[in-house]
Amino acid sequence: MKTLLDTHTLLWYLDEDARLGGEARRVVESGAANLSDVSLLEISIKVSTGKLIVDPRLHTIVRTMGFERTGIDDRYLARLERLPRLHGDPFDRFLIAQALTDDIPVLTADRAFAQYGVKVIDAGE
Repeated sequence: MKTLLDTHTLLWYLDEDARLGGEARRVVESGAANLSDVSLLEISIKVSTGKLIVDPRLHTIVRTMGFERTGIDDRYLARLERLPRLHGDPFDRFLIAQALTDDIPVLTADRAFAQYGVKVIDAGE
């Protein structure tokens, strides 16, 4: 089953962070992980503003991992515009809109996703 990665889940995986659970790691490694270009945009913005430090080879590493990538689609934008403001993070709100539109679960530790009726796979498990 295709699963959308939340940005922090990708970072935890790449950093081998202990907060990422074994089942979540298996989901990432299964080939079923879908990565939104919006997550890469979020990472790039945070790196450029000094809020995040990542391996300078991040984009090359991500490209070689073979994630299915999705871009910004009109369907996602239309859904985003109609979402209630339960979550303040615009990047997460886009991922929520994407997951709802494509009817796929999100691998995340962010409990706010569930408020939108998104299917969530707990990244800590």
